[in-house]
Amino acid sequence: MEISFLLNGTPVTLRNPPVTTTLLDWLRDEKGLTGTKEGCNEGDCGACSVMVHDGRHVRALNACLLFLPQVHGKAVRTVEGISGPDGTLHPVQAAMIDHHGSQCGFCTPGFITTMAVNHLNKVQDHDTALAGNLCRCTGYAPIIRAADAAHAAPVPGWLVDDLSQLKSSPQTRLPETADELAALYAKEPNATLIAGATDVGLWVTKDLQDLGPVIFLHRCKELQQIEIGPETIRIGAGVTLADLMQTLDPFHPSFALLIRRFGAAQVRAAATIGGNIANGSPIGDGAPALIALGARLHLRQGETRRDMPLEGFFLDYGKQDRAPGEFIDAITIPRQAGTLRCYKLSKRFDQDISAVCGCFNIVFEAGRVVTARIAFGGMAGIPKRATAVETALMGQPWTQATIEAALPAFAKDFTPLTDLRASESYRMETARNMLQRYFLDLGGAPVSVLEVAP
Repeated sequence: MEISFLLNGTPVTLRNPPVTTTLLDWLRDEKGLTGTKEGCNEGDCGACSVMVHDGRHVRALNACLLFLPQVHGKAVRTVEGISGPDGTLHPVQAAMIDHHGSQCGFCTPGFITTMAVNHLNKVQDHDTALAGNLCRCTGYAPIIRAADAAHAAPVPGWLVDDLSQLKSSPQTRLPETADELAALYAKEPNATLIAGATDVGLWVTKDLQDLGPVIFLHRCKELQQIEIGPETIRIGAGVTLADLMQTLDPFHPSFALLIRRFGAAQVRAAATIGGNIANGSPIGDGAPALIALGARLHLRQGETRRDMPLEGFFLDYGKQDRAPGEFIDAITIPRQAGTLRCYKLSKRFDQDISAVCGCFNIVFEAGRVVTARIAFGGMAGIPKRATAVETALMGQPWTQATIEAALPAFAKDFTPLTDLRASESYRMETARNMLQRYFLDLGGAPVSVLEVAP
């Protein structure tokens, strides 16, 4: 395999590198570019953040979770390449100096690259955009002040035209179409599929696994399409969470707000909705929202295609209804704005795994419940509908008395586990409280955890 990309403005070609070598390890060990730091090595701290231009987006990504084939045909900038060829400082670098934004300096390179991406993209919500970059000594106030101060400065020219210098050639082991992927996966049905690598990457960096045969999906453009029709939205399995969040905001804003809490900006820019579903995690936040929407899953194995309700895909803990050589092609959800609300309970607002994630989608006519779809993560070994609760609500008036009468039905639907995130009793109580919260939410009461009222 030949991998070509641009590194700090210079073309690089690698021939037959180990395909699960991370960009972080290669930068530090092979190129001596040690400005990019290894902190958590799992995509949480942002010390390894690099700038990646793929021809459509310029985004900050975690180098610790990027395998070398994933940067083929792209332009990469490390902290060493953020300043100009003559040493001219980027505006965010100058602002960090002026506002005393660095103390020990370990986290600073990651902040600089992420801030340079945000500066190029004219991002002003620095609290959100920098949530994936952790600092434990400087404090965030001077860093945010530096980002604000640099915002109006022009984007340096050396960062704008990276891709014009790079000629990318197709790679036989990197499928470019869904047909190529289907054929390749049929020949290698035991291969590991890698899209964003935000989960699979940890199998290598933390578990030290040998993945064996792998198939990278990031160049398969067909899987990255979103089709908005009159009644439905079809979402390719390779759509990143960052793109999905932007698309869903006008239609299902509560789902978009939930995606905002998936990891950090660097994770959302790489992670895909198909990967979030395929890993089958009982605490993956995407599935409850999609199930509550009545999503249908589209799968493909060679030339054979099938679809199913998403809730039918999850059979048991770690087990999904997917045959060898079969992959998720797309997900379809209703387009119309409705009553979907998603509530995530975790110990931190940003970058935390849910203890409980509850998603509610209830429709009323003449003040009575006519349809109800309620799904939870963290309450069972799979993402699961609360069918007994739904039944208790059906046909009833939408009142406080109906909500209270439905609460005992939770015990018929779920027997939660106790683990480090929450006890069984706490999970059950908070799930019930989420139904109460939904009732208040639809009634216009303020329920956001970010709102503080006297």
